[in-house]
Amino acid sequence: MKLHELSPAAGSNKEAYRKGRGNGSGNGKTGGRGHKGQKARSGGGVRIGFEGGQMPLTRTTPKRGFNNIFAKPYEIINLSALNRFEDGETVTAEALLAKGILSKCEYGYKVLGNGSVKKKVTVQASAFSQSAKEAIEAAGGKAEVV
Repeated sequence: MKLHELSPAAGSNKEAYRKGRGNGSGNGKTGGRGHKGQKARSGGGVRIGFEGGQMPLTRTTPKRGFNNIFAKPYEIINLSALNRFEDGETVTAEALLAKGILSKCEYGYKVLGNGSVKKKVTVQASAFSQSAKEAIEAAGGKAEVV
């Protein structure tokens, strides 16, 4: 096989659809934009969320509380996930990523108290729930805030 003999699979390369190229094309004259109006013009159209001057839905829905845009959202794991480690092992974000318990860990992780832990492990996390901390220490492990 030579370079000039290569060709794409049949049907994989579609011809570009050319708008506004005569009435015979089925999309000539106005080119699918209809007659006149804001959306028919070049560069015309309205911004996202614009409702023709009506008060937009995003402004009419009530907003409650405080949304901290600088918040660093923690990943969450439960106590039951800690049983995949051996006795005496140290649980870090890297170890959780390596075992596939977490898929990403940008800002750290928090341990929650769902399930039970049966191993004596040292857990180094960004945060713990009160019940998770008590359960880890009751099993003989350590809960260290990093």
